[in-house]
Amino acid sequence: MRLAVNVDHFATLREARKSTEPEPVLAALLAEQAGAGGIVCHIRSDRRHIKERDLFLLRKTIKTKLNVEMAATEEMKNIALEVKPDIVSLVPEKPDELTTEGGLAVAEQLEPLKKHIQALQQAGIRVSIFVDPDLDQLEACRQAGVDLIEINTSSYAEATNRKDQLAALEKIKEATLFGRKLGLEIHAGHGLDYYNIPSIAAIKEISEFSIGFAIVARAAIVGVEQAVKEMLKLVEDYGR
Repeated sequence: MRLAVNVDHFATLREARKSTEPEPVLAALLAEQAGAGGIVCHIRSDRRHIKERDLFLLRKTIKTKLNVEMAATEEMKNIALEVKPDIVSLVPEKPDELTTEGGLAVAEQLEPLKKHIQALQQAGIRVSIFVDPDLDQLEACRQAGVDLIEINTSSYAEATNRKDQLAALEKIKEATLFGRKLGLEIHAGHGLDYYNIPSIAAIKEISEFSIGFAIVARAAIVGVEQAVKEMLKLVEDYGR
């Protein structure tokens, strides 16, 4: 099991003061040094945090792998073709959302997504889709031509009582098993933190966890390397 660290909110802090720090690329290098298996970032249409310069610097400097989240638009496709990240993760995007609010509705836009995915794959970029734990959507992901998905764990992470949390966890487990039967590599993320990661990490079929905000918040107190090491230990301990 691997931990991929999302560095978006280091850039959010930078943009809050229109400053030059904290530097998300430095944070990414420190995360790698602490054992992260990959770096994730999301370039949005409004460039609220990550910008093109960050992508190019990350592409040149990190040694693990670069996973760039983006909407399935022509503008973003052109950026991906120029940057050439290891992975492009297709996500839905709304202008005023605080964070990504759900998985991509793949079944409802299957044909245009197929063309978009093929263009990226032909350039040597692996494509992932951020998707809710819905079996029909997972089947649509396979039909779209990807072999990698990230299951949205927000329903589990945001549950306000134990009953709802357990129900959401079972749905994620079911989707994970179904996805593996389809031949998909399964990643998971969204809303995961130091308190709720154990039950998700215990799902053996998930090979990677994408975590950002919780690590950034912890890093503000203990530093990037310590924050990453603490999360990595939880992933490894509960994933055994």
